[in-house]
Amino acid sequence: MEIKVLGTGCKKCKTLEAVTKQAVEELQLEATVEKVEDIQKIMSYGIMQTPGLVVDGKVVLSGQLPDINLMKGILTQQGK
Repeated sequence: MEIKVLGTGCKKCKTLEAVTKQAVEELQLEATVEKVEDIQKIMSYGIMQTPGLVVDGKVVLSGQLPDINLMKGILTQQGK
């Protein structure tokens, strides 16, 4: 699973990255988590608000900061 956290470095973006990594670890997923801060790359995904989350090339979250349980649910659904 390839996960990208989209954000320019704001507090919410950093928090999303931390929550994502925690969920991956707790679920014991084989995944890479990459932080994307380049505004051109972020815009290429078509999101209007950061932070954003892309799993295997698909935008699954935009402009939200989920708690750990919601993040686990998102990653579990995407892994199917």
